[in-house]
Amino acid sequence: MNETGALAAFASISSAMRLRILKRLVEAGSDGLTAGEIAETVGATPSRTSFHLSNMSDAGLVTSTRHARQITYRIDFATVGALMRYILEDCCKNNATVRACCLPGSGC
Repeated sequence: MNETGALAAFASISSAMRLRILKRLVEAGSDGLTAGEIAETVGATPSRTSFHLSNMSDAGLVTSTRHARQITYRIDFATVGALMRYILEDCCKNNATVRACCLPGSGC
């Protein structure tokens, strides 16, 4: 990931609703969810959820697959992983303290 991609991804998830959507799609895993299913769990209308998903798709965080009239959205784990790696390796220069804080139970 480069700086431009990282900035687009961060801008996309800088909204509370989009962060909730990201979390929900991570939980759904490779099965993904429809906009209606996502909307139910994050407290938004399906049309508003579709708007947010479009933004997240433009940033490369979400992919979609159409089956007839239904669209299933999935998190792009490779992009999310690349974003995390960019923060750790590029921005933080693999700082040992930052890396330690990423471990469960670190207390950071």
